[in-house]
Amino acid sequence: MMDHRATIKDVAAAAGVGVATVSRVLSGNGSASSRTREKVLEAAARLDYRPSALGRNLKLRRTGALGLLVPDITNLFYSRLADGVLSCARSMNEHVIVGTTGNDPEREAELIGGFVDQSVDRVIAVPSGDAEAWIPVLRADIHLVFADRLPLGLSPTPTGRDATALHKVPAVLADDRSGIHAAVGYLAGLGHRRIGFLGGNGRQQAFREALTHSGVPADDELIVTARGARDTSYAAAASLFQRRPDISALLAGNNILGEAAVLAARELDLRVPKDVSIVMFDDVPWAELCSPTLTVISQPARDMGYRAAELVLRDPRATRTRPTVLPTELVVRGSCAPPTDGAGRGRYGTDPRDRGLRG
Repeated sequence: MMDHRATIKDVAAAAGVGVATVSRVLSGNGSASSRTREKVLEAAARLDYRPSALGRNLKLRRTGALGLLVPDITNLFYSRLADGVLSCARSMNEHVIVGTTGNDPEREAELIGGFVDQSVDRVIAVPSGDAEAWIPVLRADIHLVFADRLPLGLSPTPTGRDATALHKVPAVLADDRSGIHAAVGYLAGLGHRRIGFLGGNGRQQAFREALTHSGVPADDELIVTARGARDTSYAAAASLFQRRPDISALLAGNNILGEAAVLAARELDLRVPKDVSIVMFDDVPWAELCSPTLTVISQPARDMGYRAAELVLRDPRATRTRPTVLPTELVVRGSCAPPTDGAGRGRYGTDPRDRGLRG
């Protein structure tokens, strides 16, 4: 029994032939007698020899690796997505190179260039920049799958060969629209009329549609573009609460923004849900540890990563005009309640102590 993984030298020694002969037999390139072939194959089977995919592909100027780009690996949503990718890759004996973009298009472009230079075979990406950034990947014949969202500016009616090819890149997404409609409908059903939103442009559009569907007027001042970084997220949430003290409910577009909203409300002495109701995208562990527990739109992050890896590893040549869309679920907890007065909030009386704000 061997106490280490067998190498091509071990196979050559066991078969009584040279390393070059083993390489010819196992690769199928070059000639070898029937007797020699049998000896090599028998030795390889007995030693459980498995050729290195990395070494083999380097000779072909391919690493064989799967590249994964996410905005922030410390974000629990993207950690779970990455775990799904890694789990699928592990089951198929593939290795993964992980890069983080910080939602910075320039950093994303650098990492894309690195993947192309390293001759990575396949890429799964949560895109941060414009669609054009991904054209070099397709030109390098790298198999690409998008996860969680599509690149900015991806035209529904593409023109030109590159744009058409990019439009056909497979994607695995969550059903954001249904989740947002469920959340807004729930808040409207509680009686909220001044509902705010913190998040990116894609979910903003779905939020506006949901307001219209629920008969709630859209107020541009209550809709704030915010995306990702903890410091800017907190500033956006605090600014919204201070500028519009009449806001009665808030939908945060991801768990970082939800965390920022909870912290800003606490700093401003806003009581959840009495002063403001909060709903957040992503069901992360701390959402159940809050007091009160946080109502969330749950997304299947790990499944999203696993499905994306399956697409790029098992069916790398696949093209799709429609993304694979996974369901979301509204999980109702304790952070939402009816507004305490007919107009939307009860804390704005004449007594400053009723406002929940300092100063």
